[in-house]
Amino acid sequence: MKLKPAEANRHFAKPAPDTTGTLIYGTDAMRVALKRQDLLKNLLGEGAEEEMRLTRMLAGDLRADPAALSDAIKAQGFFPGPRAVFVEDATDVHGDKITQALDDWQPGDAHVVVTGGNLKPTGKLRKYFEKHPSAFAIGIYDDPMSRDEIQDELRKAGLNQIDPEAMRDLEALARSLDPGDFRQTVEKLSLYKLGDPSLLTPDDVDACAPASTEAVLDDLLHATAEGRAGELGPLLTRLEAQGIAPTRLAIATTNHFRTLHMAASDPEGPNKGIFRARPPVHFKSRDRMTRQASRWGAAKLETALDMIIEADLTLRSTSKAPQMALIERTLIRLAFMAAR
Repeated sequence: MKLKPAEANRHFAKPAPDTTGTLIYGTDAMRVALKRQDLLKNLLGEGAEEEMRLTRMLAGDLRADPAALSDAIKAQGFFPGPRAVFVEDATDVHGDKITQALDDWQPGDAHVVVTGGNLKPTGKLRKYFEKHPSAFAIGIYDDPMSRDEIQDELRKAGLNQIDPEAMRDLEALARSLDPGDFRQTVEKLSLYKLGDPSLLTPDDVDACAPASTEAVLDDLLHATAEGRAGELGPLLTRLEAQGIAPTRLAIATTNHFRTLHMAASDPEGPNKGIFRARPPVHFKSRDRMTRQASRWGAAKLETALDMIIEADLTLRSTSKAPQMALIERTLIRLAFMAAR
C-alpha cells in the first residue's frame, strides 16, 4: 500500500510487526538512506548486525543469484528477535527477482526493505508494493523538513529545552540544509550542550551551524540591497563559473526583495516583519535584512520588484539578449537605487 507522508513517518517510527516489506524510493539518495536507517533501527532494535538479524545485499547481485533474496527471507538465525533483509539500489530491472521472492513470504519471515531511486509509477516495483496488502511503498521527496521531523531530530538528540527564537532559527536552518547535514548539526548541538541544563539559545545555534549555505549568492543579494555595485561583477563571475543559471539568480533576487518589501510594509515595523517572514529568514541574515528593509522603504521596494519581475520575464521569453548580462544590468540598477 502507498503511504502518505504522515503515515510514512509513523511507519518509520513504529514499524508494524509481521509485515512483508517496505519500498523506499526517491531522487535524493541521502534522504532515502536516512529514512531506511530509521526504519531498520526501529524495526530491529539494537544489536541487529552483531546478532546477524540483518542481511544486506545489492539488487544487482540478484541477477547472478536469483534465489539469494528468497533464502535470506526464509533463513532462521541463532538469536531471537525480528529479522530484516535490506536490498539496496533496486530498479525495475530487478523487479521480477524481488517480487517473486516476496510472493513466497510467510508470517515469521524477514521484513524486506528495498531502496531505489526515482522509480516510475508504472514500474513493476512501485505497482507491486503499492497494491500489496501487507507491504508499503514510500516516496521520499526533496521537500523541506516539516516541524514534526525537526522536533523529532531534536528529541532524539536530547535537546528538549529550546528557546522559541532558537527554534525559529533551527527551522530556518532546516530549510537551507539537506536532512543529513541538519542531523549532523543537531548532533553537534547536542555535544555542545552536553552537561548544560540551560535553554538552547540562538547563540548556541549560531555557534554550531555550518559556516554558510550558498554563501556567494547570499553575498550577491546583500551587496545589491546595500548598494555596493562595485562588488557585483566579481560575485557574478564566481556564480557563473559554478554553473548558476541567470533564471535562478532572478528567482533568488525576487524572493529576497519580496521579503524586504513584506518587512518594510509591516505595520509594526521591519523588525517584526522579518520575524513573520515565511519561509523564515536565516538567523544570520535577520538583522542585516531588517536594516535593508528600513533603508529601502515599501514604495521603493515596489519599484525594485517591478524591475526584477520584468527582467525575469525577459529571461523566460524568446529574447536573444545575453541572459547573464541582462541580470547583471538589473542588479547594478538596483544597487544604484539602494545607494541613493
